Amino acid sequence: MSEYIHALSENVERTHVRYPNRYGLMLAGDLYTAKDMDKTKPQMALIVGAPYGGVKEQGPCVYANELAQRGFVVLTFDPCYMGESGGEPRHVSSPEMFTENFSAGVDFLGLQPFVDRGKIAVLGICGSGGFALAATQVDTRIRAVITTSMYDMSVAARLGQSQEQILAAKQALAAQRWKDAENGYMPEYIPFFPETPWKRCPKAWRSLLPSGSGSMLSKEGIMCVHGAASPPPAIFP
Repeated sequence: MSEYIHALSENVERTHVRYPNRYGLMLAGDLYTAKDMDKTKPQMALIVGAPYGGVKEQGPCVYANELAQRGFVVLTFDPCYMGESGGEPRHVSSPEMFTENFSAGVDFLGLQPFVDRGKIAVLGICGSGGFALAATQVDTRIRAVITTSMYDMSVAARLGQSQEQILAAKQALAAQRWKDAENGYMPEYIPFFPETPWKRCPKAWRSLLPSGSGSMLSKEGIMCVHGAASPPPAIFP
């Protein structure tokens, strides 16, 4: 993807990079540095994770562009199975692997001669906030963690469902796994986003939003909640 949502500052240099994670999947990333940065000295570094389902050309490029101007070496990346990063089948959602992506970023940055290994932090946007926290819990090389609009995707997957609904969803997934096995493990892909944006947020979504959360809606009313545009069928039939 080459359509960055934010213009690059004339004072910032962006370099496309590729590096492996611990499981051998190649991650596609962008490295941001100020053009006047002194690369003969070790610098502070930051890894920025995209919203759940997002890629580096979206929200992360906005944060990276700004933070690079403030003296940080900044790495953005496409999560494995997404965007330009490797991994099959595509669009897999794996909390373990998404958490590993942050540690893989620490590996990459720590191998750069101009990065201070003792000053590497992570920043997670939306769903990446939860993965950033999980990575920080186990990887002590991460010295600071920042979250913005954090979303716990594991909780979000069960949002608004009763125990009976959760059990029914598990049973449906179990039945689908038999079909996947019979088809040679070619998983069924069910898009989460609609083919065309909604003009109005569904009433079922609005009833779940906290009081005073109108700012979560876009001017066009297309994006109902940060990072989501349509409700999971199991929750909102």
